Amino acid sequence: MTKTRLTIDPAAFDPAQADPELVALNEKIIRDQKALPDPWSLPVETVRKARRDGRGILPIGPREKNAEEIIHIGGAGREIPVRVFRPRDGQTRGTFLHIHGGGWVFGAADEADPRLRRMADNTGLTVASVEYRLAPEFPHPAALHDCTDIAVALANGHLDLPRGFLAIGGESAGAHLAVLTMLRLRDEYGLTPFRAANLVAGCYDLSLTPSVRNGGKERLVLNTDDVMEFVMRLVPESVSLKDPAVSPLHADLTGLPPALFSCGTRDLLIDDTLFMAMRWMGSGIETELSLTNGGCHVFEVFPTAAGQRSLDTMEAYLRRRVSFPV
Repeated sequence: MTKTRLTIDPAAFDPAQADPELVALNEKIIRDQKALPDPWSLPVETVRKARRDGRGILPIGPREKNAEEIIHIGGAGREIPVRVFRPRDGQTRGTFLHIHGGGWVFGAADEADPRLRRMADNTGLTVASVEYRLAPEFPHPAALHDCTDIAVALANGHLDLPRGFLAIGGESAGAHLAVLTMLRLRDEYGLTPFRAANLVAGCYDLSLTPSVRNGGKERLVLNTDDVMEFVMRLVPESVSLKDPAVSPLHADLTGLPPALFSCGTRDLLIDDTLFMAMRWMGSGIETELSLTNGGCHVFEVFPTAAGQRSLDTMEAYLRRRVSFPV
């Protein structure tokens, strides 16, 4: 029988027990977002630039000056940049393939530099983040093709990255793409190279889970309309939103690696994490779940003690998997 550490503490959903620091953060985010223009009223490039300049709701840390960049030539001769962080002590045990968030429309590999730097140093893994193509200019499956091209090149030793132990993950849209990448590697390439997945606040059902549908208009990082707008820009009209090719919650998960699922209980995408974690476990895969009472969507990017604890949990998970790989 497959062992699992998936447990759900009802206290995680009790508002009276929420971390006061997170409660205050949520109130500030809601207040600040009300003062900002609706992002969908502006050109996509305007919102992207504001986000990169630190004028969005998500804090953008300083860029790592010593990060490396690898350019891989993917399908049809596409250049796919990969941003690389190697452990400062010079000792590396493998590679963590990171896929950034941003609703498939926003975001960039260098927006997560501080967290990826600390992950490399705290896990002993080289961290490589994919600069995939964004919608709506490049709708599905463009981003998935880019992520898959990099994953195949990594698995086959065609990148200057260590392969002793391979893991994959990301946050939000990045977690979604990470799961789709693993599925595509398995089904189209016969590859299952990853030994662990670190999946943070992912969106796994693009037809919308109940927590997304019932999220309403209040914008705590995301609201219901935001998720719908993101999905509309990503998925062509000809593709069903319940198709496992875009909604991995409906996919056969057989053969995927052990995973840690992390999410805040005030996250609009909480059902996606709960449902996917249960499906992972139901597929006979070792599964762990980390829930943070009161945490908003990707609360780990904000400077709070709870966010640091969540990052600590992820890094400890990866260290354990490296020490005891399946």
